[in-house]
Amino acid sequence: MALCDEDDCTTALAFMELAIQQANIALENLEVPIGCVFVEDEKVISSGRNQTTETRNATRHAEMVAIDDLLKFWQEIGLSATEIAGKFSRCDLYVTCEPCIMCASALSVLNIRAVYYGCANDKFGGCGSVLSLHSQGKGFQCTSGIMASKAISLLQRFYQQGNPNSPKPHRPLQLSN
Repeated sequence: MALCDEDDCTTALAFMELAIQQANIALENLEVPIGCVFVEDEKVISSGRNQTTETRNATRHAEMVAIDDLLKFWQEIGLSATEIAGKFSRCDLYVTCEPCIMCASALSVLNIRAVYYGCANDKFGGCGSVLSLHSQGKGFQCTSGIMASKAISLLQRFYQQGNPNSPKPHRPLQLSN
């Protein structure tokens, strides 16, 4: 896994800024603030933000939302499954936090070219923090650390304000002496 020195990653910074904007929208909607953009030929072709609470669907991570939007669009314009697979292999993903195991697995199946992310996902990361799904099969390139401090700051803001959508404990906490 490569690290991105911010001085050498001007293009990555521009696309990551767009992903950060999506994460901010997620935060405004009381979602875990993760956002992403898919890029093909240096153009953003899809974006996503976490929508798990809003949709009451735990699979609606930013990456999955953006993937579904792309699939729907490409199918509507009549692309075949083979053509769609070819398009994904020319795409890069910029996402504020390391894709979780579910999302990294999906990206691997889709044969995405590269993933650029901000901060690590120490609990659920699928690109090296927990599992290294990016190195399975054909694999995809991963570059970490792009605007990591901004991504971490958004997550800290979310957790400091408290998650009003988190389930309440069913029983009182037992404090030991």
